Parts: sequence; C-alpha cells; structure tokens
Amino acid sequence: MILLLVLAILPRLFKKRLPRTFLPWLAFLVMALMSSVVALSLGTQATQGITVASRLLRNIFALGLGSAIYLTVALLPESWDDLNASLRWLYSGFGMALLWGSLQAVYIVHFSRPYFNWISDIQTFLSTRKLFTTRVSGLTYEPKWFAEQICFLLLPWLVGAVLQNRSVFKWRYRRLTVELGLLAWSVIVLIFTFSRSGLIILGVVIVVSLFIFDPRGGGEVAASGGERATKRGRRLTQTILALVVLGLAVFLAGSQNRFFSRLWRYWTEGEIQNKTFLEYIGFRSRLAYVETAWRTFEAFPVFGVGLGNYALYFDEMLPDQPWNRNPEIIRLITPSDDTIRLITPKNLYARLLAETGLLGTIAFTTFVIAVLGCVLFLWFSRGPDQKYWGLSGLLALIIFFLVMVSFDSFAVPNMWVVFGLITAAAHIPQDRS
Repeated sequence: MILLLVLAILPRLFKKRLPRTFLPWLAFLVMALMSSVVALSLGTQATQGITVASRLLRNIFALGLGSAIYLTVALLPESWDDLNASLRWLYSGFGMALLWGSLQAVYIVHFSRPYFNWISDIQTFLSTRKLFTTRVSGLTYEPKWFAEQICFLLLPWLVGAVLQNRSVFKWRYRRLTVELGLLAWSVIVLIFTFSRSGLIILGVVIVVSLFIFDPRGGGEVAASGGERATKRGRRLTQTILALVVLGLAVFLAGSQNRFFSRLWRYWTEGEIQNKTFLEYIGFRSRLAYVETAWRTFEAFPVFGVGLGNYALYFDEMLPDQPWNRNPEIIRLITPSDDTIRLITPKNLYARLLAETGLLGTIAFTTFVIAVLGCVLFLWFSRGPDQKYWGLSGLLALIIFFLVMVSFDSFAVPNMWVVFGLITAAAHIPQDRS
C-alpha cells in the first residue's frame, strides 16, 4: 500500500484536479486529529495497562490506513475501463473467498470431524480466530465480518449489473452472466454465515431491487399510475415470494444452529430465566454499548474523548443498572489478569459522537453527503456507465446505513473501497455517454 501510494497516487495529487469529495474527508481527518490532541489534556487514567497515548496512536494509524485505501481507490481509476478492471479484480478476489466459504459450508451440511480439523488447520494461516462448527467465516476473522464483506463490498455491484443486464466480462449467454452466477453463489454462502445483520441486509436488498427498482426497466425507479400500477402489483408479489423463499431457506438452515435460532426459540424455549427478548438474542449488550457512547458524548460534546478512548471511559460511563443477566457486560467490567478486554461501541455513529464529538460527527456526515451527491450525479446522468454506477452506488449507500449500525472500525476497508469507487466513477469524463 505504501509503495502504491508513493509511486502512483501521490504524483496524481499534483497532476489532476482532485474531487471535491476530498474536502469534507480532509475536514473529518482534521477534526479527528484535533479530538485526539484535546484528549491528551483530559488526564484520562490508563485501563488494564493501556494508556491514552497508545490508544490514540493505534487508532490514528487505523484511520490513516483506511484513508489511504480511500485515496488509492478514488484516484487510481482514470477511465471506465479502469473501473471495470477494478470490478473484475474485486470479483476474482471474492471468488476465492466464496470458494473457501463453500468448503466451510460442507461441514455445516454434514459434519465430519476430520474434514473440519483439516479446514481449521488451513484457517490458522488466514485468521487468528478458530472456525465455528456451525457458521462459515470465509477468509475473515468471524462470520459477521464475512457477511458484511459480501453485503457491502460485493452485492451492490452484482445486483446493479443484473438489474441493468450488463457485465464486465466478455462471456455471457443471453441474460446469463458471470455477475448473475456470483450473485447466486454469494447469497447461498451468505446464508451459511448465519449473520443476523447480513440476512436482514439481504432482505432489504431484495425489496429495493425487486419492488422499488424495475428489473425489466434497467433498474429505473418504478413509476405509478395506470398500467404501471399492475406492474407494481406484480413486482410486489415477486418481492413477497422472494422473501418467503429466503425466509424458508433461512429457517430450515437456521434450525440447525442454536445461535441463530434464538430469534424464534424465545417463545418456545422452556428455560429463558426471565430474560427479555433482546437479552435472550444477545442484543441488549449492543444497546448498552450505544447508551454508554451517548453518555460519553454528553460528557464531552464538542471534541469527544479522542480516537479509541471510548474503551477507557467504558466503566465510568456504563449506565448504572444491574447487568447480571448480561454475561458479555459482566466479562468486560470484571478485572482479569490474563486477558485485555477493550470494547468499542459496535456502532459507527455512536463511536463518532463519543470519540470525535459533534465537530467530528458533522464533518463525517458531510463526507457521506458528498458521496451521496456523487451517487445522485451518476444516477441522473445519461450515459450507461454512469447509470450503472449511480444505481449500484445507491444500493451501496443503503447498505452502508444498515451496516454502520453494527460496525465501527476505520481500518476495515469495506467502507473506504465502496466510497472510493463511487468517488472515482463520479469524476471520470462522460465521453462514452
């Protein structure tokens, strides 16, 4: 990445006109750095031997890594052919990830200890976390990360290509394209991650793709009135049917997974120990993280507590109430000599408010709005390439607003790659319209 930045990206900073999207992005970087500098003066005590300076350094580096990815992806493509080549590389990489996820799905369908051990031994070279016997992790640290990769980094471009009947590959047979095959493959593998957020996103994508957009109209927004009302009713039927099929597949597969089937076993389980539904499915702790982030923001509203320092204020800002029915919270607040437990809000905007304050959150929101402006510019352009990137970019932003509820990392490349591709597409000359 450093070599690519030095040889290919930095020279372009001085040779070409930079996208205006960079302005709010740079403003956010400045606000994040200011919040971190201010945090050094707060006198925060170290937690579990972790100091403020070490947390700031680690998280500033993570933000710098994500920003470098965004900068590279946004500036490297200079033509539609470059963007198509980027998609081909993206699909090729995901092909390997989906293949590895498919090999993991084998032991979920029919468990074999020798086969699982063999796959697990290989996984140790790819991830520091052991595999689950009931969920696929692909090439990532955990199943949820794999599901978010598929949903955020892959589905928007595949769905957009299928809706507009286009492909970045030469081979096709009528409407049968490589993208259609990858889309079907990714949906099947996604189910076996048993990620609740991933499957919810998949359901939203189905609704948006089949009902709001018109697949037979090249992905245009469906109009209403007269003859269109009949078509809308037909699309509604197709959408409901697709959701029923997806729900049935998820239920049949999820019934073999005790973690996932908690979504419906709450009403049939004999021993729930007076837990609420959110406690039973393990979601109450996530709400506690967000509540703690909000309390941190209320205490430090302007600049926040600095990047990464939410963890150092967690014990102090955690709502004062009994947590005995939430073992995850108990583990975090119980001292342990052998394990360092530092928590994050698990929600991007909760983290922004807590760690960068109002100024940083406004700057990041402005950056997202600028990316949305790129999407709308592409959507209302006349060229087929712009139309495709506008449709796919809109799907990507819809998924982003769903994904950010359960992720908060600046180092994970998903967000930066997607925003970079959208920025690049919006600033390529429209010479093929």
